[in-house]
Amino acid sequence: MLTILGFAMIATFLVLIMTKKMSPIAALVLIPALFCVAVGKGAHLGDYVIDGVSSLAPTAAMLMFAIVYFGVMIDVGLFDPVVRAILRFCKADPMRVVVGTAVLAAIVSLDGDGSTTFMITVSAMYPLYKRLGMSLVVMTGVAAMANGVMNTVPWGGPTARAATALKLDAADIFVPMIPALLVGLLGVLGLAYVLGLRERRRLGALRIEDEESVGAKEAVLVGAGAAAGPARPRKRPVGGGTDHVDRVDGVDGDEDLLKGLDPDRPTLRPRLYWFNALLTGVLLTAMILELLPIPVLFLLGAALALSVNYPRLPDQKARIAAHADNVLNVSGMVFAAAVFTGVLQGTGMVDHMAGWLVDTVPEGLGPHMALVTGVLSLPLTYFMSNDGFYFGVLPVLAEAGVAHGVTPLEMARASLVGQPLHMSSPLVPAVYVLVGMARVEFGDHTRFVVKWAALTCLLILAAGILFGTI
Repeated sequence: MLTILGFAMIATFLVLIMTKKMSPIAALVLIPALFCVAVGKGAHLGDYVIDGVSSLAPTAAMLMFAIVYFGVMIDVGLFDPVVRAILRFCKADPMRVVVGTAVLAAIVSLDGDGSTTFMITVSAMYPLYKRLGMSLVVMTGVAAMANGVMNTVPWGGPTARAATALKLDAADIFVPMIPALLVGLLGVLGLAYVLGLRERRRLGALRIEDEESVGAKEAVLVGAGAAAGPARPRKRPVGGGTDHVDRVDGVDGDEDLLKGLDPDRPTLRPRLYWFNALLTGVLLTAMILELLPIPVLFLLGAALALSVNYPRLPDQKARIAAHADNVLNVSGMVFAAAVFTGVLQGTGMVDHMAGWLVDTVPEGLGPHMALVTGVLSLPLTYFMSNDGFYFGVLPVLAEAGVAHGVTPLEMARASLVGQPLHMSSPLVPAVYVLVGMARVEFGDHTRFVVKWAALTCLLILAAGILFGTI
């Protein structure tokens, strides 16, 4: 019964957000609360939520101060040269813009942190997508898939979890998987090229100087690359009277972001450029070396960045206020997700769902448990946290594999296959940074990315089998 209710809860959540019947925050809170009562555990709902919040509180704190930090770095102009370099490469060609998004996300993903990757990628690319009227879900989808492939680096999380769970060396897991992962990354770049061509056909190659003409074009959020044109403007009353003006949904409130490369914006601090670059480099290095917990590093970094770049208290308050919207949206989403994960784990739904999936594997597939694990990693890492999958399910699958002559190393490598899809899971806090900063509905992102991410996962799996590493 818990298995059925678990799948029903996840299906209900996905349907409601993808059809936009509920906001993600409301669905993340109300749906699990309803199902918690349905399984007869309503009296324990408070305990489950507190457990979930406690486990995600450090992540929420990290995201809050990371958004402030990178927001300040954007304000002071740290990423302006990066954006200009990408603009020179892209030449306002939609195909180059999408490929540039994938390349940038893949490079930044080397720090091993998805939230950082998405903040830098969206900060750099969002103004260009808006200027050209390009699909924003193309940006979020390509960035998420590139990050998902690169998230398998040993310091990124999944590989370390697999190594810990099966008592293996992370290098022994990761290094043989590099050729298959490179194939997956090439697949993402190839997909970015195709999506970019579709966007080029839809929009044509434009000039950045044509900002006035393209700034009013709204990104097509779903069906990217389709023949459909920009979203239709609709009339809204102004000033409460009867007069109306044509406005395109989604453009309002983006004016500041569209001025992201304004060389005369008052927040720039060109004399402190190298200080900010050094501070960011030190911060990312400390993250990789794990000198301090990541939330502490971003807390210290945000405080130092604000104090040095904006010594006057009113300026500091203004910068914090400028980024408060993103902070509230993302941290609120993370705490809402804590309700979902708390109920899934607390009621035992996750354990029953995982056990059912393992038990349904036919006996004849025993010698092919690595292949089975690779396929199962797609839905399991999408509907579960990495901790739940690698510490709860993978050891069970590995034991079944050993019984049929499949080595734990092969099982561990196969378990990494689902990461491109995992990075768009509603249980991954970083994805809310991505869609929040890009002003994209989570349901739109999900509808767009799932099929492409699943295809990328299967491409990695096929390459791993072909190269003999899985």
